This record gives sequence, C-alpha cells and structure tokens, in this order.
Amino acid sequence: MRSIYEQALGDKFKLLHTRLQERFGFSSQDGVACIGRGTMDKIWHGAFYTLPFLYLGSWRRIMFPEHGTSVPFTIRNYAYVDEYGRETVTWIRDFLTSNSRRFDAYMIFSQQRDRIVDYLGTHQHLAVDIDLSVDERGGLCLCSGAQRFYEGRLGFNFPLILSGAASVCEWYDDIDRRFHIEVTVRNRWWGPLFGYRGAFDVEWLPVKSGEIPVDVLPARCERRE
Repeated sequence: MRSIYEQALGDKFKLLHTRLQERFGFSSQDGVACIGRGTMDKIWHGAFYTLPFLYLGSWRRIMFPEHGTSVPFTIRNYAYVDEYGRETVTWIRDFLTSNSRRFDAYMIFSQQRDRIVDYLGTHQHLAVDIDLSVDERGGLCLCSGAQRFYEGRLGFNFPLILSGAASVCEWYDDIDRRFHIEVTVRNRWWGPLFGYRGAFDVEWLPVKSGEIPVDVLPARCERRE
C-alpha cells in the first residue's frame, strides 16, 4: 500500500530526500512506527493580543502559549486504519515546556478532496486542507488551506480570522545527519501566532496490527472530510 504522502505527491514523492521517503513512505501494512526525539531550538508566540488564540487552541491540543529555547521534543508517527476505513497517520508532538504541552493531528488522504486532510486536536473538530510540495533540499513542505469545523450535526467553514494558516517544512541534513523541522502559524489579520524550529533523530518501532498505543488515538473520529 502506498503511504498517504505518496498518494498526495504522486511522482514528486521521488524528489524527496531518501531519508524523507523512508519517513513518509510507510503505511499501516508495514507494521512500524516512526518516533522522533530531539530539541526545539526555539518555540515562540506572537504579540500579546495573539495569546487568546493560543490559550483556546491549547484546550484541544492544537496550539499553546508557551515559548522557550532548547525544549526537549518528541513526535510520534503511527499509521493505522480508522473506524471509517481510512489510512491515517498520527502527528503527536510533545514539548517539554514548563507545562508539558502537546499538539495532536491526524492526517488522511481524502479521495473526495484529492489532497491530505489534517484533523487537528483531541476530538478532530477542525479538518484542514493540506497542500504538499518538495523544496530544493528534498524536504517536505506542508501548507494549510481551507478549514472546516465539525461537531455533532454541526458543520461549517471555519473563519480564518479566528484561526491560523500553518507552514511546515521538514528536511534531512546530510552534514549533521538529523531531521530538521520549522513550523510557522500566521493569521492573515493578526500576524504571526506561533511557531518552532529544531532538529531530531528517529527510531523505528515494530507495531502489530491493532496495537496502536491508546494515548495517540483521538478521543473521537470525524467522518466528514
């Protein structure tokens, strides 16, 4: 089975650095998980008036208001099939700040939308369209687009004035032999909201079918894309 990133990038997947092809080329049928551990050189947030966005986001593990340097970091990528039969990849990021913050995201490849859809937060309330590209380093770049809010029977296009657009770039450096990541979240009207940059190493763990750790799974699964 092709990974969701292969499906989204098509032939461009081969332009990724070979280590990125490994990292984003696995599926639930491969029986492995990719666990990254490293340090964020810097975590930052925007001006004081952006803090309400960040505190609201921390409620469902979408963003958070802390900042700092040399912050220990982990990212857990598991591939599994969700209750609606969709191949899903977790992006569970833990930051050992003073309050030990966490950022939850679950990605699928949407046949309906012909792109990656990223469900953000513990309850998958926000469904975000993601555009993928490959940069000159062979890195993977993800840019967020339209967002939709789902809860019960309620569903609507989420106004971006109340949210942020994310830009994520991950690449592999052949000199230090580490993965690097840089994330920026901006609001069109309010400016930069939140971001971080750092480096990490990965290890591959064997995972048997049906044995995804409970703490990386969402509290609920949203069917609407």
